[in-house]
Amino acid sequence: MFQSQTSAQAKNYFKDALSKADYYIEDQEMNGCFHGKIAMRLGIEGKTVDKDTFDKLCDNINPSTGDSLTQRTVKDRRVGYDISFHCPKSVSILHGLGTDKRVLKAFEQSVQETMLDIQQDAQARIRVQNQQDDRHTGELLWADFIHQTARPVGNNAPDCHLHAHIFCFNATYDQVEFKFKAGQFHNIKRDMPYHQARFQKRLADKLSSFGYDIRKTKNGFELAMIPQKAIDHFSKRTNLIGQVAKEKGIQSQKELDQLGARTRSGKKKGLTMEELREDWKKQLIKEGIDENVKEEKSTTDLSLTAEKSIEHSIDHVFTRNSVKRDRQILAEGYKYAIDNKHLSLDDIDRALEKNDNVFKVQVGSQRLCTTDLVHKEERKMVNIARSGIGRLHPLAFDFDVSKFKHLNPEQQNVIKHVMKSQNNLTMIRGGAGTGKTTLLKTIVPEIERTGKNVFLFAPTAEASRDVLKKEGFKKADTVARLLIDKKLQEQTKGQVIWVDEAGMLGSQDMVALMDVAEKQKARLVLSGDPKQHSAVNRGDAMRILQTVAHIPYASMETIYRQKEEHYKSAVKDISEGNIKTGFDKLESQGCIKECSPSDIDNVLVNDFLESKKQKKTALVIAPTKSKVRETNQAIRNGLRENGFLGKREKNVTIYENLHLTESEKKDLRNYRKGQIIQLNQNLEGLKRGSALSVDKIENKKIYVKDKEGKHHILPTQRAKDYDVYLTREIQLSLKDEIKITKNGFDTNGKRLNNGTQLRITKVNRKGEIEVVKESRSKNTIYKLEANYGNFDYAYASTSHSAQGKTVDKVFISQPAVTFPASNQKQFYVSVSRARENVTIYTDDKEDLLEQIQKSGDRQGATELIKHDYFKTKTIDINPEKTREVLKTQIKDIDYEPEL
Repeated sequence: MFQSQTSAQAKNYFKDALSKADYYIEDQEMNGCFHGKIAMRLGIEGKTVDKDTFDKLCDNINPSTGDSLTQRTVKDRRVGYDISFHCPKSVSILHGLGTDKRVLKAFEQSVQETMLDIQQDAQARIRVQNQQDDRHTGELLWADFIHQTARPVGNNAPDCHLHAHIFCFNATYDQVEFKFKAGQFHNIKRDMPYHQARFQKRLADKLSSFGYDIRKTKNGFELAMIPQKAIDHFSKRTNLIGQVAKEKGIQSQKELDQLGARTRSGKKKGLTMEELREDWKKQLIKEGIDENVKEEKSTTDLSLTAEKSIEHSIDHVFTRNSVKRDRQILAEGYKYAIDNKHLSLDDIDRALEKNDNVFKVQVGSQRLCTTDLVHKEERKMVNIARSGIGRLHPLAFDFDVSKFKHLNPEQQNVIKHVMKSQNNLTMIRGGAGTGKTTLLKTIVPEIERTGKNVFLFAPTAEASRDVLKKEGFKKADTVARLLIDKKLQEQTKGQVIWVDEAGMLGSQDMVALMDVAEKQKARLVLSGDPKQHSAVNRGDAMRILQTVAHIPYASMETIYRQKEEHYKSAVKDISEGNIKTGFDKLESQGCIKECSPSDIDNVLVNDFLESKKQKKTALVIAPTKSKVRETNQAIRNGLRENGFLGKREKNVTIYENLHLTESEKKDLRNYRKGQIIQLNQNLEGLKRGSALSVDKIENKKIYVKDKEGKHHILPTQRAKDYDVYLTREIQLSLKDEIKITKNGFDTNGKRLNNGTQLRITKVNRKGEIEVVKESRSKNTIYKLEANYGNFDYAYASTSHSAQGKTVDKVFISQPAVTFPASNQKQFYVSVSRARENVTIYTDDKEDLLEQIQKSGDRQGATELIKHDYFKTKTIDINPEKTREVLKTQIKDIDYEPEL
C-alpha cells in the first residue's frame, strides 16, 4: 500500500502506470472500473474509469455535481493510495500460457473480496468540538486496473505477470455527520499483512477447487504443476540489472540507475496476447522447459485442521511478543493453511475464537490477545522481583559517596543506590552516552572491597566479550553462557551478578536469570535503558519490572557522549520522549536532509566518503535489513570508485539467517533444497557449528548433507538447536570491511563474536580469507575457511546492531520504505551514537516525524490484563469509561513494530 501525496502525482500515476502505460500492449490490459459504497453514492459504481472523472476525484471534485467532494481541499492533500495485488509467478505463468479463463476470474474475485474487507475497516476522523477521535464508516471509493504483463526487458517480449493496481481515493462518508470526509487509513495500513494473507488464501482455495495442486512457500504459495525453473525464467526484470552490471563491471549508483533506464523497452505495437503466448512458449523450449520437466510437489496435508493452524500461529507469534492483535494471529493461521482448500477463512477465524489458550481483550476497535503461559511467565518474573524487596543487608551501611569527586551527582546517586540496596534485585537506568562504563569501572572495585565478587554479563557476545572486555572486565561473558553453565552458576553463590545492557533481555531469559540468582542466593544488578531496543524474543522485561513490579531504580540522564550543545540537547529531548522538539532541533541544524528516494544513497555515500577522508569514525544505520543491504552495496561502490578498496574482486558465498521461529522450523514446508542448516548444539553424529545443506524432503523427513557428502535426517523436534539459512554471493576486495554474523571460531580456534568488525587483508584462490581486527592496543589476525559464511559487509547496520557503539559521526538512511520499522526506540538509538553530529536522509520529513513518535514498546501480558481477569476468556474494556487510563496503552499497541 503506497501513498500518492499530491493530485499531480496521482494524475501522472494514472497516466503512466494505472492506465495503458507504454509497456502494455494491445489486448493485454483491461479497462478499470470504479467500485465501493462511495462509487454507488456518486452513481459511478461499475463504470469504466475515464481520465476526466479520475482527474476530478484527484482534485477533490464530486464528478456528479462539480462541487467539492470533501469539505476541505488543502494544499498537498493526500489524494489516495495504490494497493497492489500480485499473483504468485506460477499463477501468472498458468494464466499467460494456458487457456483456463477461470484463473483470471479467480484473481479478480479474490481482489474484489479483499477490497470489500478493507472497505469494512474504513474510518473518518472526528474533529468537531475539539474531539480527537476516529469513527467507523465502512465506505470507500476505488478504481481497479488489471494488468497481465510486466515491463519488458531488453529486446524480450514482456513477461507474464498477472497483477492489479487498486487506486483507493482518500475519501469516505460519515453517516453520523452526513458528509464526505477524508479517510483515516491508519488501521488499514497497519493490517495490510492480514489483508494480504486473506487475499492469498482466497486465491489459493479457488485455484485448488479447480483441481490445481498448491505448494506452500515461505511468503505465500505457488502452483505445484509449474517447475521452479520456469518461475525463475519469468523473473527477468528482477534479475537483469544485476546481471548486466556484473558483466559490464558497473559499480556506481548513477551508472546502475542509467542502466535500469536503458534496459526498459518501449512499446511493441501489434503484439496480441496470443502472439505473446507463442513467444513465451518458445522461450521455455529454448531453456529446456517443456511438458517433460518435472513438476514441483504439492505440500497439501489433508490431516491439517483449522485448530492445528491456529496452534502453530500462537506458538509462532508469541515467541517474539507477549501481546498480539487477533488479526496478526489469524494472518499466520491463513498462511499456514494456504495449501488446504478444505480449511476456509471462516474455519480459521472460528478456531481462534474457540481456542481457550488465548485470552482476548477488546480495547476500542481492536482485540488484543495473550496466553496463560505468557502471562504466568511475566507474573513469575514480577513476583520474584517483588518478593526480594528488603530481604538483604546493604553491601555497605556507612558508604560514603562524597569521595567520588570525578562522578556527577547522578552517578554518585547510582553508586549509593547499589551499595545501600536491601533488595535482591537492584536496577539502574542509564540513557545513551551517560557514562555507564565510567560508573562500572568505579563501582565494581567498591563492591569487591566488601568481600563480594562481581560477575559481569551482557545479553550479546559483542557487548560482553568485546565491549566489556575491552574496558578491562576480562571475565565478562554472555547471559546465555551463565544460563547453561552450571559450574559458572555455582561460582556466583553469595556473590553479585551484574547484567549490563539488561534492557535487551526478554522475559523468558529474565525469569531464568532470576531463578539462577535466587538459587545461588546472589544479588542481581540490572543496568540498561528500556527506552532503547529490547530483546527479539517476547517481553520487554526491564520495562515491565519498572512499570508492573515497581522495582526502585536510580537513573542517569546527563549526557557526555555528544560534544556539541545543540546536538546534545536534541538527543536529551528524544530520550525523554519529546520527539518533535528534538526533531525540530536537529532540523534547524541541517541534520535532516530531504531528497528523492533515488538520490538518498548517493547523497549519503558522498557524505560518508567525506568523513572517511577526514579520518572520522562513522556508523551508517538503516531501520530494515533490506535497506541495510542496499546501503552496504552503495557505500562499497563508492569506496571502490574512490580507490579505498583493492581493484581485484573475489566472489564468496555468505549465509543469510531466515530467523525462523521453532514452530516454523518444525514445518517441513519451509525447507528447500540448497538451504544451509547450521547447528548450535551437538546432534547425533554431528558437531556444534557444522554447516549442512538441505538435499531433499521425502516421506515427511528432511535429508541434509555434511561436507563429506554423507546424508543425515534433520531432527526437527530439536528445532531450537539449529538455524536455517539461505546463501548469497558477494564480492570481496582488499580493505573491504566485514562483520561476523554468528558466534564462531577461525581456522586456528580463535573466537569470533557476533558483530565483530574486521578488515580484509587477503583472499586466496581457494577462497580462504585473512582478516584483521583493529584496535588502539593491538591488531589481531584471523583466518576464515572458504565456506565460513557467517559474515556480511560492515558499512551499514540496523539500529539493533548499532546499540552500544560510539563513533564521531552517524548517517541514518530512513526513506519512506523503512517507515514500518521506524519508531521512537529505533530513532533514539540511531541518533544517539555519535559524538560530533548526525545526519538523517529521508524523502518525507513530515511522515518520518509521525512514524518516530510511535513508542516501539511491546505491551506485556501483565500490562494488558490483571490477574483476576483470567477467570474469563474474553474481556471487553469500554473505551468511553477508561479512555484516559488506556490512552497510552492503546497507542503503544497500535504502533507495535513488526519484526
